Amino acid sequence: MADDRWNANIVLYPSDRLFGALIAPLIPRSVRPNHLTVFRLLLVPLVLYFLYIEQYEVGVPLFLIASLTDWFDGSLARVRKQVTEWGIIYDPVVDKVLIGSVLFVIVLKHINFTLGIALLGVEAFMIIAGWYRNVHGTIEPANVWGKIKMVAEVCGITLLLLALWFHMNLLVDLSTGTLALALTFAIVSILSRMK
Repeated sequence: MADDRWNANIVLYPSDRLFGALIAPLIPRSVRPNHLTVFRLLLVPLVLYFLYIEQYEVGVPLFLIASLTDWFDGSLARVRKQVTEWGIIYDPVVDKVLIGSVLFVIVLKHINFTLGIALLGVEAFMIIAGWYRNVHGTIEPANVWGKIKMVAEVCGITLLLLALWFHMNLLVDLSTGTLALALTFAIVSILSRMK
């Protein structure tokens, strides 16, 4: 159930306005943002299975669908004023489960191992820090740096998956650069929360 303290002063991003105009009308009112978060979590084992067995023609679209639900659940919550404390806590955790598991299964195997470990470490740190803040009564939605980090990670992983699927080595280098950028934004996100 939506909570007025999270919905009273919602700021819509340009992507939310686009979503509200084009996609939100297609989503039934009975579908709540938290349903999309749970759906994303349920997709993770399927994504991992198909990527692990190198059936990229199935795994890559599933990864993209799962990643899109991250945009959809957040925008749907803001556009329909259905932001919940549960969503604020668990949406980023599910994102990290998706990204972290794909990093572990695919990225560590195919690109710079050190970069992959650094990204996994930052993701783990962000989960622990979020849990710590929650235990101590501080619940904060994701900041803009965290959102940019997520977009960069999805783009970097997608480039790598496309490189593997279509045997395009140039995309591996682009993927590595994009994931390095994601690591930078992750560090900025962490530093921006330290007070």
